[in-house]
Amino acid sequence: MIFPAKRILIVLIVLLFWSPARMPGAGASARDFEVVIVGGTPGGIMTAVAAARQGHTSVLLERTRHVGGLPANGLGATDIHTRGATGGLFLEFVGRIKRYYTDRYGPNSQQVKDCSDGYHFEPSVAEQVFEELLAEQPNVTVVRMRQFDALPERVEIRDGTIRSIRVQNRETGELETYTGRIFIDATYEGDLAAAAGVPYRLGREGKTEFDEPMAGRLYKYWGGPVEEGSTFLGDNAVQAYNYRLCLTTDPQNMVPVPKPEHYDRTEYLSLVGDVWSGRHTGVAMTTITPAQRAENRQLRAEGKPAQVPGEPKGMQRIVNKVSIPNGKTDANNEHLAFISTDLPEENWPWPTSGWDWRDRFARRLREYTLGLLWFAQHDTSLPAGFREQTSRWGLAADEYQDNDHFPRQVYVREGRRMVGEHLFTAHDALPVKEGGRPPIYRTSVTASHYALDSHAVRKREPGRVHLDGFFSMHTEPYTVPYGVMVPVKIKNLLTPVPVSGTHVGFSTLRMEPCWMALGQAAGTAASVSIEQDVQIPDINLRVVQSRLLRNGAVLMYFNDAGPGDDHYEVLQYFALRGFLGDVWQARLNQPVSDATARTWADRAGANLPQGYSPGQTTRGAYLDLLYRQINLNQAE
Repeated sequence: MIFPAKRILIVLIVLLFWSPARMPGAGASARDFEVVIVGGTPGGIMTAVAAARQGHTSVLLERTRHVGGLPANGLGATDIHTRGATGGLFLEFVGRIKRYYTDRYGPNSQQVKDCSDGYHFEPSVAEQVFEELLAEQPNVTVVRMRQFDALPERVEIRDGTIRSIRVQNRETGELETYTGRIFIDATYEGDLAAAAGVPYRLGREGKTEFDEPMAGRLYKYWGGPVEEGSTFLGDNAVQAYNYRLCLTTDPQNMVPVPKPEHYDRTEYLSLVGDVWSGRHTGVAMTTITPAQRAENRQLRAEGKPAQVPGEPKGMQRIVNKVSIPNGKTDANNEHLAFISTDLPEENWPWPTSGWDWRDRFARRLREYTLGLLWFAQHDTSLPAGFREQTSRWGLAADEYQDNDHFPRQVYVREGRRMVGEHLFTAHDALPVKEGGRPPIYRTSVTASHYALDSHAVRKREPGRVHLDGFFSMHTEPYTVPYGVMVPVKIKNLLTPVPVSGTHVGFSTLRMEPCWMALGQAAGTAASVSIEQDVQIPDINLRVVQSRLLRNGAVLMYFNDAGPGDDHYEVLQYFALRGFLGDVWQARLNQPVSDATARTWADRAGANLPQGYSPGQTTRGAYLDLLYRQINLNQAE
């Protein structure tokens, strides 16, 4: 029998430990997960999926009601130069996109053709695929409308490790506590890492710091050489943000562009002279004389087409359009224009500002963008033919239906770049010699390939051939070392999105395929860290790489071998150690020469492996034999 006093004590204890303040979803409640991920970006999603598939629990904290980051907000034309350079969960995402269009419209449909094997997609389809990937994983908890503010008091740190974080429930205003073993910063801004005290880079390095091409202040025609005004000095400038618009000319699925509430016609007047004269930022402008510009103006006044090499026409002068399925476009900033959907300079405070400022800028950018489209379609100072061409376009009615058919998320091209164990520079993406590869990193967790690519950092300036900071420079498929997402100071944190790099180096890593691959690597590394009970910098990276390869990742690109091929994992092992040099073909099915067989064995510190037959054993089979012998020797 329990006496009344004891009953009261028990009730008090129960109320203390089961009060609403401690229950899931309430006030300052604590929620325990093995992996805590801030940011429902593609990098964050792939982190959660990778960890879940290896048996570990995670929570994905997303500030809005929608996951998917930029691919779910208009970036439907995948930024990758060499298909096959990045694999794993990214390639699974691409495959699911293609399967969606095939299942819904048929294998021979126009939609399947327009999806370009899954690399081009509508925003709503990308979001649906991301949602499906998450829903299939019972170990993943997705919590929406949770805002992390980059404040030190929102992070509990002991002995160099994060113990818990506090996020705001945007629906109730309450703070919630989440505890975990491993923490992931998958934000575009690097908010979590910054709050935890990780140092970061912001702005542009000067050319003298790392001798990088395209570093510092830079003016050049698009496709042309560097021009006057370029100082190559570093500064605090952040490349411009914009919205990736989903536009269409389909009258059955089009919403006219609305005139924004705070429309300011004067912001767009410089477009008038450009359209009449045909002036653009491409290198072809070097061939146009002042007399030809005047002639073009007269031709347009007469309603005739002007003769300007390289000039973008109609809506293409306003946005760079790439077709995606169902008659829509991924409409980005037009790099041949002095004025487009980018809004340079005004975004510079974004990376280190709070969400109140960011939300104000997002509204400002939205109104600027709608105002630009409205101006192009309606302002009578523009040629009638130009207005007629641009007026054919409108917002896709079946996209972003809860946001007036406008993208919900700003394209944050670059935020904080956290200081990690490896600083990725332009040289990591450029060939060491002509025709060869960039540096090969044994610690690679993904291969990737995109140009060194930055948008402008300043608005139009008198006398300049282009906007400051705009560049694109060819690279070759490169390896991304693990250290780019291992920040200094904090031992249980990974940053697969705000990675460690210079402005120029980061400009190629910042593409969603690479971020997805780094997310998969982060989820895998987190799993290994938990299982081995070691800190993130100390994990056995060979185990991480082996798991990544078994799950379809590409750590070093070859144009004749890929995931699923026989001998692929051992190829990657030896290639990352320089056994194959900087060639692009593995030739796994060709016989290995005796000279090569002996060279590889010597390099491995082994004898010719048992089972090797000169002139008969293929290169792939020989690598398998050599790998087994190395492991046998190590075991002995």
